[in-house]
Amino acid sequence: MKFAFSLIALVLLALIIPFFIPGAGKTDGVDPNSNLPWQITLDAQGGSSVFGLKPGVSTLGEVRQRLGGEIEVAIIAEPNELGSLEGYYSQLALGFVLAKMIVTVDAKNEAISVMRERALKAKHMESMTRKITLQPEDLAAADLLPVKAISVIPTVNLDEATIIQRFGQPGERIVLSETRRHLLYPTLGLDVLVDKDGKELLQYVAPQQFARLRDPLVAELAEKSAR
Repeated sequence: MKFAFSLIALVLLALIIPFFIPGAGKTDGVDPNSNLPWQITLDAQGGSSVFGLKPGVSTLGEVRQRLGGEIEVAIIAEPNELGSLEGYYSQLALGFVLAKMIVTVDAKNEAISVMRERALKAKHMESMTRKITLQPEDLAAADLLPVKAISVIPTVNLDEATIIQRFGQPGERIVLSETRRHLLYPTLGLDVLVDKDGKELLQYVAPQQFARLRDPLVAELAEKSAR
């Protein structure tokens, strides 16, 4: 029994250490102390920079140049919805942190509609969500569009104490359920979802566009309160 508890402790330690100790879990060719999720710089115009990218300014093509060409680009659509244009990295080294990343492209509905009509194929994902692959010419056009939001899912589970240690005290907390709460950092353009039953999610926008993250949460909270 002691051995079992010791083994569990070692596994948990191996998962958690990379988020605390610089250099742990590092990837060859990647500086373990740069490009980290909490390294956010701000400018005087209400913008920000994270992972070497500027939400709302940097294009999808610049994302490829900065983080690698392995990004998968597609339209992600729920049933009966037009969908959004997104880029996805299944695994990315952000300093010494391994994570999945989704970038949401700022594409107009008209452009997405045209891309869907020309799409190569559509694959069903979980909950009947569809992933619609683009034609080569539409992929090239997407590279010229700015990225309005960056979402990161670390491979390790984070608790609220760890998040506060890295980012400081949030400006606001929005509790949606017993297991899900959002820590909001409007001055950083950051929303951190803490989920006891799932993976944590970090969402970045330009601070001047923070309403894009906060308003849907306030609306969801109001809807829950009205039931």
